[in-house]
Amino acid sequence: MDIATRVWNHKWKIDPIVRSLIDTDFYKLLMCQSVFRNKPDTQVTFSLINRSTHIPLADLIDEGELREQLDHIRSLSLRRGESTWMRGNTFYGKRQMFRPDFMDWFEKLRLPPYHLERVGDQYELTFEGSWPEVMLWEIPALAVLMELRGRAVLNTMGRFELQVLYARAMTKLWEKVEHLRQVPDLKIADFGTRRRHSFLWQDWCVQAMQEGLGAGFAGTSNCLIAKNRDMEAIGTNAHEMPMVYAALAKDDAALAVAPYDVLADWHEEHEGNLRIILPDTYGTNGFLRNAPDWLARWTGIRIDSGDPATGAETAIRWWQERGEDPRTKLVIFSDGLDEAKIVELHKQFLGRVRVSFGWGTLLTNDFRGLTKDDRLAPFSLVCKAVSANGHPTVKLSDNPNKAMGPQSEIDRYKRVFEVGAQQPFEVVV
Repeated sequence: MDIATRVWNHKWKIDPIVRSLIDTDFYKLLMCQSVFRNKPDTQVTFSLINRSTHIPLADLIDEGELREQLDHIRSLSLRRGESTWMRGNTFYGKRQMFRPDFMDWFEKLRLPPYHLERVGDQYELTFEGSWPEVMLWEIPALAVLMELRGRAVLNTMGRFELQVLYARAMTKLWEKVEHLRQVPDLKIADFGTRRRHSFLWQDWCVQAMQEGLGAGFAGTSNCLIAKNRDMEAIGTNAHEMPMVYAALAKDDAALAVAPYDVLADWHEEHEGNLRIILPDTYGTNGFLRNAPDWLARWTGIRIDSGDPATGAETAIRWWQERGEDPRTKLVIFSDGLDEAKIVELHKQFLGRVRVSFGWGTLLTNDFRGLTKDDRLAPFSLVCKAVSANGHPTVKLSDNPNKAMGPQSEIDRYKRVFEVGAQQPFEVVV
């Protein structure tokens, strides 16, 4: 596909930013089913959070265009072929991963209303309602904001300038692929849906990875691309679940065990490579220190904040202390990766653990250095659950720069989860 020509000629009705309810991350669907089963009546609020406040989204993105894209998403429903793929496909070696009652609900779903308001040079975008419905707004909302910001820049460029831009971006990605193809026993997946440059660009990146890395490319988190390209859909769970479970806790004692309650529910539903711990929501050290023994028998850990090498070393020591062989365990690195860090981490931990990578924004949106004033460089935009049943949510992370929630609640969570001094790290994406 000639992406530059498509961008030059595009009309939003031909190229809507989100074109399917399964144009989302696989872990969203897995978590949605778990929430549908265990917490269906929980009322949540999700909110857009622009960590990169120097990017004036409301100045760059026309409010009418934004509303058109969001309204289009509300018109989407699951197509027959998509339902067949979810009902009949094999995921992580398991058929009928999605239960009939969940699929019956999902097939009837339309996403709930949104609230959009301009505040200064930013947009305030929120979603309220039942957790299983509202949670499915996160990925498409982020994709819309990221792509509309990109389109605002692309609309100022001429036809040949666009062709040169995409030629340079393709060359830049392919050089990364050539670097990575030299790495033995590499396992890497696309995790780049939420902050991608565009759907068409993500699809191109995935195809390039598949061709360039062969068996080293494990698949994509994007369900629509996985379906269309007959690839593995990749993903497990995210911080959203412990954040909401914790917000629902009645007291400090219930709060302390909330992250483990999440995984107990997950344990009932999944096995094998879906049993991956995400320990950093309220600090990895405290989570592992107080974790029940059965969690040490899970398949592995995903490291998503703080220094990745330190996180992996912490996991290795924990497995050893619990009598587990780290060489049998899977460590998935997924925070702010680019190819040089992937190579470094792979070399450091290969043979000590089973190493895998979820490559996100710097795979699907690395236009750094390709435009004047770096106007297409990726930035840190998230959409998080900010309350559950009227109670604020909190995230501490292993990087205090990623913490969120009211300060009084942050202080309380730090006390309950015994979080000491933390080293801040720059949040790139």
